[in-house]
Amino acid sequence: MTAAIEDTAEPRRQVGVLPFQQGRDGENRILLVTSRESRRWVIPKGWPMKGRKPFEAAAREAYEEAGLRGDVGKRPLGYYVYQKRLKNLDAVLCQVKVFPLKVRKQLKNFPEANQRELRWFTPAEAAEAVSESGLAAIIRATCRQVKATDA
Repeated sequence: MTAAIEDTAEPRRQVGVLPFQQGRDGENRILLVTSRESRRWVIPKGWPMKGRKPFEAAAREAYEEAGLRGDVGKRPLGYYVYQKRLKNLDAVLCQVKVFPLKVRKQLKNFPEANQRELRWFTPAEAAEAVSESGLAAIIRATCRQVKATDA
């Protein structure tokens, strides 16, 4: 039996962060986390939260999923679309609004610490590690922009 795909015109909205920091070598690094179910490399993301602006909800997800604290940008870097597999094995189309997060601190203890792996990647490695082509494009474009502003 195949899982049903919810056929709605509008994708469900999510918010996420692209966590980055400058490495000792001066190059930017991107932090990715594994998803809980499929163990794919993804960015911290989740559903919008009542009473929080989208960038605030995205920053909260970064704390819950990866223990990250930092400066979150108020303007999104872009959007990407992916199929989210639900617990009942249905899939829904989601559109993720991605905000930049300049990481200042990475906590050892956070709500989902025992449920996920975390790893810092070079931008090129991060773009290769994620399976969503739209997210890979955001990673590549963002890192080119950051390099251009550093020069």
